Amino acid sequence: MVRAQQGRTTEGQMTFTRDVAPILYRSCVRCHRPGEIAPMSLLTYNDARPWAQSIKQRVSKREMPPWFLDKTIGIQKYKNDPSLRDDEIATIVRWADAGAVQGNPAHMPAMPNFDDMTTWRIGTPDLIVKYPAFKMPATGPDLYGILTAPFGTTEDRYIKAIQSRVVDSDSRKVVHHALSYAVEPGDDGDIGDDAGGGSGQFLVEYASGKNATFAASDSGVLLRAGQNARVSYHFHSIGEEAQAKIELGIVFYPKGFVPKHVQWSKQLGQESAPDIDIPANSIVRRDGYTRLNSAAKITAWQPHMHIRGKYQCLELIYPGEPVKTETVTCAGWNYNWHTIYNYEDEVAPIVPAGTLLHVISWFDNTAANRHNPDPKNWVGAGTGRTIDEMGFSWIGWYDLTAAEYKAELVARKAAQQPKTTTDQPQR
Repeated sequence: MVRAQQGRTTEGQMTFTRDVAPILYRSCVRCHRPGEIAPMSLLTYNDARPWAQSIKQRVSKREMPPWFLDKTIGIQKYKNDPSLRDDEIATIVRWADAGAVQGNPAHMPAMPNFDDMTTWRIGTPDLIVKYPAFKMPATGPDLYGILTAPFGTTEDRYIKAIQSRVVDSDSRKVVHHALSYAVEPGDDGDIGDDAGGGSGQFLVEYASGKNATFAASDSGVLLRAGQNARVSYHFHSIGEEAQAKIELGIVFYPKGFVPKHVQWSKQLGQESAPDIDIPANSIVRRDGYTRLNSAAKITAWQPHMHIRGKYQCLELIYPGEPVKTETVTCAGWNYNWHTIYNYEDEVAPIVPAGTLLHVISWFDNTAANRHNPDPKNWVGAGTGRTIDEMGFSWIGWYDLTAAEYKAELVARKAAQQPKTTTDQPQR
C-alpha cells in the first residue's frame, strides 16, 4: 500500500499533483492506463508512486515516451512529437529524487478524455471496411496472405484521414502487421508510385505503436470509384486458437472536393532487401536508394527494421554538380514502436526532380543489443519473420510542378528571413 506524501513540501519541491501529473497526462497516459498496452497505469499518484525511480530512469534515457528521433541532427519540428523537454525531464528527476511527494490533491489536473480500442483516433469514420475474420491456429508457422473487401464507393473520393486497427485483444496478439491497399477488381495490387508503375495504391499500415494517418495540408489520398480494399497480412500463433479481425476506417473530404495535391506513400530502399547480410557478432550498415522523378514535398518519414535494427537515417542527394547531400532525419529503432515522424509544414523537405532518397540502416547483431535473441548466428532477409531482418523506410509525399516547387522555395526562404520592424524610436 502506498502512503500518500501530500503533506509538507519545501519551496521549489516538485510534487506529483502540480508538476508531474500534467507531464504524464500529456505524453504518457494514452498507453499507461487500464486496458492499454503499457504494463502499468500512471493515472493517479497511487498508480505512479511505486514506479517513481523506474519513470525517472526511462525518461532520463529518453526511452519513454517512445520517440526515438536523434535530436542532434536534421529536422526537429514534428506534428506528433510527444517527447519531453529537458526541463520536464528535470522535473521528474527532482520529484523522484526528493521522495516522490504527492502534493496538494487540489492541484491535480482534470482527467483526460480517452479513446480506446473501440474508438477511432481519426474521429467518426465516413466509411468502415471490415476484412474477413481469419482463424489463427494455436501452433504452427507464421502465416502470410491477402484478404479483400469492397469499399462500395461509386465515385472518386479523397481521403483526409485513415486508420487500420485490430478489433480486440486476441487480434492484437496475433497480428504482426497488416498493410492495406486500394486495388482494382481482379488486380494484384502492386503499389503505385510517382513513375506510374503499379496500379494499386498503398493506404495505411497497422503495426505495433502505429495508428492513424492524416493527409498533409491541401492534400489527400485518391480512392477511385469501384476499388476494393486489400490487406496483406502477417499473423503468428500464440499458443491458443484466436480470431484475427482487422478493420479500416476512412474520413473523406466532402463530396466533390479535390485537394490541391494527391498524397502518396512509398517504400524506400526495399529493392535490395534480399541482399541483407549480417554476420554473427557484427554491426552492419546497409544502404538503399530511390529516385523521385518529380519535384516533391516530403510530409512524413517512418523507419522500418526488425529486432537487430539499431539506427536509421534519411539523406537527400540532390541532382547536379557538385553533388550536394543533406541528412534530414535520423532516429534510433525499437521494434515495439513503429513510429511515423510527421514533419511540420514549414520544415517539410522540398526537393527537386531527380533527387535520390538515401536510406542508411545500421544493424546490431551483437550481445550488446538486448533485443537480439542470438548474436552467434548470421541473419538475412528470410521470409519477413520478426527474427529475420528488414531495412527500409516509408515516406509520405506529394508531387510539385516546376512552378510550385519554385514558389515553395521562395516562400520557405522568405519565412526564414529575420523579421524587421519599421517602427521609429519615440522622440
